[in-house]
Amino acid sequence: MATMIRNKLSNVATSVSNKSQAKVSGMFARMGFQAATDEEALGFAHCDDLDMEHRQGLQMDILKTEVSPGDAPAEGDIHYQRDGTGPPPSASKDEGLCSELSTNGKPKITSWEAGWNVTNAIQGMFVLGLPYAILHGGYLGLFLIIFAAVVCCYTGKILIACLYEENEDGETVRVRDSYVDIANACCAPRFPKLGGRIVNVAQIIELVMTCILYVVVSGNLMYNSFPTLPISQKSWSIIATAALLPCAFLKNLKAVSKFSLLCTVAHFVINVLVIAYCLSRARDWAWDKVKFYIDVKKFPISIGIIVFSYTSQIFLPSLEGNMYSPKEFHCMMNWTHIAACILKGLFALVAYLTWADETKEVITDNLPSTIRAVVNIFLVAKALLSYPLPFFAAVEVLERSLFQEGTRSFFPNCYGGDGRLKSWGLTLRCALVVFTLLMAIYVPHFALLMGLTGSLTGAGLCFLLPSLFHLKLLWRQLQWHHVFFDVSIFVIGSICSISGFIHSLEGLIEAFKYNLED
Repeated sequence: MATMIRNKLSNVATSVSNKSQAKVSGMFARMGFQAATDEEALGFAHCDDLDMEHRQGLQMDILKTEVSPGDAPAEGDIHYQRDGTGPPPSASKDEGLCSELSTNGKPKITSWEAGWNVTNAIQGMFVLGLPYAILHGGYLGLFLIIFAAVVCCYTGKILIACLYEENEDGETVRVRDSYVDIANACCAPRFPKLGGRIVNVAQIIELVMTCILYVVVSGNLMYNSFPTLPISQKSWSIIATAALLPCAFLKNLKAVSKFSLLCTVAHFVINVLVIAYCLSRARDWAWDKVKFYIDVKKFPISIGIIVFSYTSQIFLPSLEGNMYSPKEFHCMMNWTHIAACILKGLFALVAYLTWADETKEVITDNLPSTIRAVVNIFLVAKALLSYPLPFFAAVEVLERSLFQEGTRSFFPNCYGGDGRLKSWGLTLRCALVVFTLLMAIYVPHFALLMGLTGSLTGAGLCFLLPSLFHLKLLWRQLQWHHVFFDVSIFVIGSICSISGFIHSLEGLIEAFKYNLED
């Protein structure tokens, strides 16, 4: 009996202490000095209360206090399971913070599988534009390929660090799930939804622009593969989009995901073929064409191209949350970005040395006609099979933001009571496919579009926002060199983003004004 009384008194004292700590944390959050919001601070306090109840339950077991089989389990055992094997978590807001690590029903992935996903994102089709970046940047372009890999690897790590906070016991726990949650935490408590909306807009722009680039590159590749046919690049883009219209009917990506490995293997084979051809002409390599000077007007476009080829931050929080061992995330990021840096640098340099000043925006256009047709057909197939992934992701973000937020949604729900997509919702999806076609027809410039997207959203999502969020949320825990890195990345990223956006936009205006072809 005395033990039970001591436990009760200890529990009450701990609860009062935690509530006081939560109030202090909330005060600092409103002043902008504390990482956690009021809601998160209270959530941590609640987690500790539940932890105490759980431990008390264990002590009661030691005292051999029996519970009849028909009785409900203790509250602490229901709501707070450290091993994540308990019953489904409660829907309450505070308990959601405690149970975010629970992954019931979600398949886990190894660090190798996570690395494969990251590699797919940063070793995709857009490496075809890197030799064009060397054309305007020379050796500095090669340095930027290395620099961008280092910075994107670092910002990916600090973005994941923003998902975690220390609880009252000094343990690091995951309190956020996504990029949007991190952004909302930074803007709370005054503007709790502003950060998430900014990130959502940036994600939509990047995903839609990725879809547009797939249509542009499909039309470009087919036109250059069969130049004798009386079909223009715009007509090839229309034909490609006709094959993509069924994407509007997608309910999930199960069918599409089956082709992801095949697409990656095909892309690897294509890269090997291009490099093999370049090596066969090694005796004619133009080393004297690689300069240290840069084209001041076009080099900022190259920066956007390089940054865009490394974008993977959007899905890193979800990827890390589904790993068997999240502690291996840093190691996975290191070897994937080292491999990407080496492969991209070699591919860009070898391709540029082969064609020098004749390097085109899509490097496969430089291949002889016989090889080009075969390689380009495979690339078009890969582009068409890759299109549904960013398209479906963009549709999900749009539907969740505009049509599925309950009473806060801007428009009626696009799904019926039976879960089926309404006819007008299907029409909007088709309109999005047509929009990507129209953009590809009127702005058929692969490198300029890639540079514009990389400067606008790529730099923001990869450089600016992660460093800013890291400073805001973890300011008290950062050492001076972390602060220096974050501030430097933010400043350099801002300069590169603004200059790249301006020059890419000027290039597009000039190309549109004088009707220039790629």
